[in-house]
Amino acid sequence: MSFLFTLFLSSVHAETLDFVRRIWQTARKRGQFDETMTKIDETDRALVALLSADARMPVSDLARRLGLARTTVQARIERLVARGAIAGFTIRRGAALKEAIRATVLVCIEPRAQAEVLSRLRQLPAVETVHTASGRVDLMVIVCAASTEELDATLDRIAEARGVRSSESLIHLSTKIDRRG
Repeated sequence: MSFLFTLFLSSVHAETLDFVRRIWQTARKRGQFDETMTKIDETDRALVALLSADARMPVSDLARRLGLARTTVQARIERLVARGAIAGFTIRRGAALKEAIRATVLVCIEPRAQAEVLSRLRQLPAVETVHTASGRVDLMVIVCAASTEELDATLDRIAEARGVRSSESLIHLSTKIDRRG
C-alpha cells in the first residue's frame, strides 16, 4: 500500500530546495523505480514530519535526529520525491500572521513633535509602518498585533505618547485587495 503525502513547507532553505529539485529531476528522467520505492516506513514518515516542521533543517541535522547516516537521509529524500510521497513545495505564512489583528491609527500630533513621536513609535513592536499624511491627520500608523489585548495596549501607548494630540483607530476587518505579494 502506498501513501502520498503533500508536503507544504512554512519556509524553504534555498540549498535544500535546490537539492530536492535536482533529485526530483533525476528521478523523473529515469522513469523507473525499484520495489523499495513503493514502501514508506516509519523512518520515512518521521523524515517527512521533520521537514514539515522545519524545511530549512540541514540534511546533517535530519540524519542526526533520525539516527541515520547523512547519505542514507539524502537517499530517502530522493526516493520520497521520486515516488511522489513529497509531491509539492509551498511557502505558507505562519498561523501567527494569518490570525494577526491589524489596525490603522490616525494620529494628530503637536507642532514640531514629529521626531519625538516617531521615536516612541519605533519602540513599539506592533507598529509595522508609519506614513505621514496631508489632511486632517499627521500620521497613519499601521499596527499588527497577535491579540486584542496586545492591540489595546499598543493603541494606549500611541495615544499616551508625548506630542500626540489625538488618535483614532480603524480596525481592519478583512482584506479585499492585496497586491503586495
